[in-house]
Amino acid sequence: MTRSGFAYILAKHVGVAAATCPALAEKRVTPHVLRHTCAMHILQATRDVRQVSPWLGHASLQSTEVYLRADPTEKLATLAASESPPLAPGRFTAPDKLLAVLKDTSRTDYAE
Repeated sequence: MTRSGFAYILAKHVGVAAATCPALAEKRVTPHVLRHTCAMHILQATRDVRQVSPWLGHASLQSTEVYLRADPTEKLATLAASESPPLAPGRFTAPDKLLAVLKDTSRTDYAE
């Protein structure tokens, strides 16, 4: 089967599926999207990029590392585990010297 033949059959099945799920008609479903989705599911299931690489046929792990950057679950887990720094509520007070300098410069006449 050729690439274009597979894309044709995929488009036909997406059209049939869109009758049941109208939101699917607005999405771009291509063989590359299916490949990327499969890679992301394998990465989420195994948590090992070395398992994803053979499925995609990559010769090097560097080609597969792009999926590590695309997976937001790792980033979200890190953000959830981190704590915000403890800040005491208070009021901001501007430095008096700064205000005095600003007031003096605003009164200066720059016209010659």
